[in-house]
Amino acid sequence: MAIHDFASQRVFVDAPLSAGVGIACSPEQVNYLVNVLRMSTGAALLVFNGRDGEWRAVLEPVSKKSVVLRVEAQTRAQSDGPDVDYLFAPLKHARLDYMVQKATEMGVKRLRPVITRRTIAERVNLDRMRANVIEAAEQCGILRVPEVAEPQKLGAVLEGWDAARTLIFCDEGADILNPVEGLRDVPPGPVGVLIGPEGGFAEEERKLIRGRPFVRTISLGPRILRADTAAVAALAVVNATLGDWH
Repeated sequence: MAIHDFASQRVFVDAPLSAGVGIACSPEQVNYLVNVLRMSTGAALLVFNGRDGEWRAVLEPVSKKSVVLRVEAQTRAQSDGPDVDYLFAPLKHARLDYMVQKATEMGVKRLRPVITRRTIAERVNLDRMRANVIEAAEQCGILRVPEVAEPQKLGAVLEGWDAARTLIFCDEGADILNPVEGLRDVPPGPVGVLIGPEGGFAEEERKLIRGRPFVRTISLGPRILRADTAAVAALAVVNATLGDWH
């Protein structure tokens, strides 16, 4: 038996959920449900908001311009996941979209863009990032919707870091080549995962990061990975050793 209902359409709503509540859809949702999916009055779907679990809802009388979702019953209670911040140097367009979607699927709690010396895309479209987060959550049965933070420069991130949260720095120059071994004695609790820009961190940036007592440096293997690939590799290792896979 499948863990989740993947046959039903899922829709993210930014409103409290409880039995009997009616939720007005946004124009974009109306167009998708009515014009793209051709759903009609009485059609059932699943709704979630990242806070109140997942609920079954039905479409009330619809038109091409308005749809109300009537919430009926909860199908899954809200669940949480590991407290993982994913910090990354922004990429351009499609590759950033991919990275954001995959990080969401991997269960991160926060997405934190970090501006470094070699960051290619310093302008970050946060609305586009949030849209990709929601799309990934809708498609993959995810209940927790990651927070998208404002971009910060690397120095500011390190200065304001909570030392109780281990920062896992993915560095090709790490002394321990096996990332699982490198994380073996990290204490349980919140963590951050830091991936650099496409050209890598500048040497002074690497020294700045590695000099912090809350940083744990790991390798991602003998091959150089693209930043979006490194995101999936690093988060898989962290989930398997410190997250909710083990």
